[in-house]
Amino acid sequence: MADEALFLLLHNEMVTGVYKSADQGEVENGRCITKLENMGFRVGQGLIERFTKDTARFKDELDIMKFICKDFWTTVFKKQIDNLRTNHQYLAFTCGLIRGGLSNLGIKSIVTAEVSAMPACKFQVMIQKM
Repeated sequence: MADEALFLLLHNEMVTGVYKSADQGEVENGRCITKLENMGFRVGQGLIERFTKDTARFKDELDIMKFICKDFWTTVFKKQIDNLRTNHQYLAFTCGLIRGGLSNLGIKSIVTAEVSAMPACKFQVMIQKM
């Protein structure tokens, strides 16, 4: 419970800091979203390094996606992926988190999020072949 509260506080401070330090043009051009997504990317890379250091190599992309959806997501958010409640501020960071994790596992991807009905959202991962 304390880990979740700390993560929420840290995330809120990151979002606030990025937006406070930005000028109006950066906000309008989406640079704040890009900064948050890049922060998430780096965090995702680091977490994947830590979480997979003692695991066997994955067989294929399907095994990697199963790991991201089950183990990685549950460890980070302490909730099943289908029960995560989020808000718009989390989306950029979380897309980066997923993309960074996949990148460190050798998968280049584009991760987008869609909010159809609050508090739920859908993440779409498009794997890019190299």
